[in-house]
Amino acid sequence: MAGKKISITQMDGFRIGNAQDYDGMTGVTVVLLDAANKTGIDISGGGPATREAGLGFADTADHSLHAIVLAGGSAFGLDASSGVVQYLKEHNIGYPIVKYRVPLVCQSGIFDLGIGADGVYPDAKMGYEACVDAEGNHAVSGIIGAGTGATVGKLYGIRRGVKTGIGYAAMQIGKLQIGAIAVVNAWGDVRDPATGKIIAGLMDEDRKEYIDMVEEMIKKAEGDDWDPGIQENTKEDPGRGNTTLGIILTNADFSKNDMIRVAKMARAAFGRCIAPVGTPADGDTIYAVSLKPGIKADISYVGTFAAKVFADAILDAVKSADMDDETFLDKINI
Repeated sequence: MAGKKISITQMDGFRIGNAQDYDGMTGVTVVLLDAANKTGIDISGGGPATREAGLGFADTADHSLHAIVLAGGSAFGLDASSGVVQYLKEHNIGYPIVKYRVPLVCQSGIFDLGIGADGVYPDAKMGYEACVDAEGNHAVSGIIGAGTGATVGKLYGIRRGVKTGIGYAAMQIGKLQIGAIAVVNAWGDVRDPATGKIIAGLMDEDRKEYIDMVEEMIKKAEGDDWDPGIQENTKEDPGRGNTTLGIILTNADFSKNDMIRVAKMARAAFGRCIAPVGTPADGDTIYAVSLKPGIKADISYVGTFAAKVFADAILDAVKSADMDDETFLDKINI
């Protein structure tokens, strides 16, 4: 990556923490936003599981957020934010209104219900524990936090896919800093854009090598029994349990509308690394946060760099997810 690589923990204005349940193979990652900020959002997937996502829209009130939560559990896991709100309340953190301080917390979730024990979802307790962990600013890559149950390559169901997780990347050019967090739970394959090689995705029936998922879809479409008007609905429901999530953080000084544009530009990382992506069943979502006080910067440069850093975070989420094949297959519950 061009520019100077830095650890995301070298950036100021936020702290990162995780909590997880390895029996349930699900978890929570929280970003506590200590600095005043302007935060925008881009939702490119058709099936997002969210809480208070509207706080990042262009036409809503322009207040600083206090935390962003990424979690597993799909809609069942949205209760994790309740624990984050409780933690912030106990620390007297929130938007002042009348005599109250109301914590402003957004959450996005991935669908990880096909792996781990049934009925285990991120809850308020797990969200609170992630906040406590954030006190130590633990930006840990791999099978942890919101990445605990993440998988990719699910054209024929999760048993033909592989394990992924959560990843981080950050860069500095002069005084400008840009960091990215990625939870990679895609339907499709993940490629390294530098080489074009698949590094995680759909495997052959013997689980010996990767198969290009888009090419496999073309083969299916060319078959005599394929009907373009019928969507598959198998027991494993392979096309309906996905989502890749991202958070971009920068010390560049921008408005909320500017950060919506940065989030949209960062979406280019999806196209560089993941295919297919952004389907009607995905919840693909990117938050982009401008931390205050910031430096002056050109938005076109920042958005371009954000996409580059986000792509590196996606690759880190794949490369840091270390689980042997036998363990992975044993964890699948469908």
